[in-house]
Amino acid sequence: MTIDFIDVQAPEPGEWQQVSPGILWLRMPLPFELDHINLYLLEDNDRATGKKGYALIDTGIGVNKTQDLWDSLLSKLDVPLTKIIVTHMHPDHIGMAGYLVDKFRAPLYMSHSEYFVGRAMSAGSRGASDWQDDEYLVRCGMSPEYVASASEKRKTNKGVGQVIRPIPVHHERLQEGDELTIGEHQWRVMIGRGHSPEHVCLFNPATKVLISGDHVLPIITPNIGVYSTEPNANALKMYLDTLPQFKTLPSDALVLPSHKQPFIGLHKRVDELIEHHYEHLANLKAFCAQGKTIKECLPVLFKRELNEHNMFFAIAEALAHLNYLYFDNQVSRDTNQDGHYVFTLMENDLADRAKG
Repeated sequence: MTIDFIDVQAPEPGEWQQVSPGILWLRMPLPFELDHINLYLLEDNDRATGKKGYALIDTGIGVNKTQDLWDSLLSKLDVPLTKIIVTHMHPDHIGMAGYLVDKFRAPLYMSHSEYFVGRAMSAGSRGASDWQDDEYLVRCGMSPEYVASASEKRKTNKGVGQVIRPIPVHHERLQEGDELTIGEHQWRVMIGRGHSPEHVCLFNPATKVLISGDHVLPIITPNIGVYSTEPNANALKMYLDTLPQFKTLPSDALVLPSHKQPFIGLHKRVDELIEHHYEHLANLKAFCAQGKTIKECLPVLFKRELNEHNMFFAIAEALAHLNYLYFDNQVSRDTNQDGHYVFTLMENDLADRAKG
């Protein structure tokens, strides 16, 4: 089995490329190290007029530059958007949904959890105390200086709400196993978890096309993190539990991911992602033989130097892996005198390592 990328040049921002009959591939820029998001337009019919339109998968981050690109692109397409489908609530996916829903009076389709988590996330803390955010960072092993700096920045940071246009007050719920009609085709809803609460993927059995969002990505691995909003989540288990279902799909399905290049080789990529995480788990277990904090574990998972933006996701990813081991009774979790979590290989595993 191999992973083969389609021989289609990635579209420039504000342009499109056809990747399959009736499917256009768009790209919008992102102000991060991962500098783009893939969006897809699927041929559909306008409900009111019956004329041609497009259903949109994901929307881009909610900033003026993205809006300008959308306005330019839509003027060239000169057809309406009929459905706005958002795979999950992260700002690069939901950011422009409100603007596009209002522009076309089109329905917003999301899973229930993603919709309401998105609403809550964009609304911010609304004055709630942030001591639990500080506690989370302390438990992750971050220094007092780091925690104090993060706390100070939260006072002036407007949060992700500043890059998400107001989310519509109405949505159409997507659930596992639903059939969504887009144009002449039926798309089956598949739900992935771990990267986000209830991530929507869409599969078309007739054309063997999978819109995988962030759940299955080529080259890079989706961020699987545990954050201060739910510090005892077992996000990695949810991710690993919802990956194997994609191997029931055809091995030659065309996969349309949210980042990097569309590809064929779904089964191999699922196997690679699973192997990647189990390798990290094995390395962490060995590293925690003498007890380690979350921050001390970062070099096991990340070989590159972490900047401030990456550090936020890195500690969340490390905690996701360590929580997996903890809830599977492979490591213990204690709190040291500094308030940091310390994860230690369980005694029976230590004994097995000594015998080996």
